Amino acid sequence: SYIAPDSYVDTNIKGTLNVLNAAGKEGCEKVVITSTSEVYGDPEVHPQTEEYRGNVNTIGPRACYDEGKRCAETLFFDYHRSHGLEIKVIRIFNTYGPRMAFNDGRVVSNFILQALKNEDLYIDGDGSQTRSFCYVDDLVDGMVRMMNTPKDVHGPVNIGNPTEFTIKQLAEQVVALTNSKSELNYSGEFREDDPMQRQPDITKAKELFDWEPVVELEAGLDKIVEDFKGRL
Repeated sequence: SYIAPDSYVDTNIKGTLNVLNAAGKEGCEKVVITSTSEVYGDPEVHPQTEEYRGNVNTIGPRACYDEGKRCAETLFFDYHRSHGLEIKVIRIFNTYGPRMAFNDGRVVSNFILQALKNEDLYIDGDGSQTRSFCYVDDLVDGMVRMMNTPKDVHGPVNIGNPTEFTIKQLAEQVVALTNSKSELNYSGEFREDDPMQRQPDITKAKELFDWEPVVELEAGLDKIVEDFKGRL
């Protein structure tokens, strides 16, 4: 069901508490929270380490999501300190892969759908903002490894691909891979509070459970393009 943006924080908090209370009641061995790189906001530190506390506008248009995830992390650590529940906190960076929803609003799915239809690719600002795209198989591998870490490892730990691309580069690569006639259409204005840089420091993931992504962007995009073609 659709959740209005202004209710996201409240819903996220209730859901997080429900999970934590159920885990405690049922005696779960451990519980993981999939947090997000958005807790770093529009970062003033690059790449982003887990120690960076972020640059988040708490009253901006994106705050409902950012603050919801930040609060969820807080609840996990409070529950761990109060009840001794073993927790694993993962901060996920931009993830993509087959079976993404056509209308989920993410830049990868938007671009591929537009390119396959030979429609213009709409880009915020001038496309100079960066993102780091992690293929879903790499993400799941990192999550499993994090879940199998010793009890004293709680996180947070960044899970993402440290290879950074501008949105313009992503758009150009999608057009080339799809042999599309699409053109790039720039808005000239960036969305309010939209992060200008996003790149994970994955040193902790490497040291704690020997993880780093192996799927390069072109290979991952090939898979999702074929999936979208089949579903279209």
